[in-house]
Amino acid sequence: MSKSAYPLKLPASVKAAAQRLAREDGVSLNQWIASAVAEKIGAVQASAEFLQRRAGGAVPADMLPYLAAVPDVAPPAEDEP
Repeated sequence: MSKSAYPLKLPASVKAAAQRLAREDGVSLNQWIASAVAEKIGAVQASAEFLQRRAGGAVPADMLPYLAAVPDVAPPAEDEP
């Protein structure tokens, strides 16, 4: 396995929480962060692949008929900024 160093700056509260969780898992902070990053990469890639399969050959222009059917009305007052 090839390794690479990266200086990571975290907010103190995030680092403290990560340290606590790493301690609870019985691993170093570095191992815990590497595992968390790998887990996030897996989740993002899996969701991207799922959405790509789900979309099939759809393109943004395929949505135009649906958008054209939306009524042109003001949003409800509770949705206003």
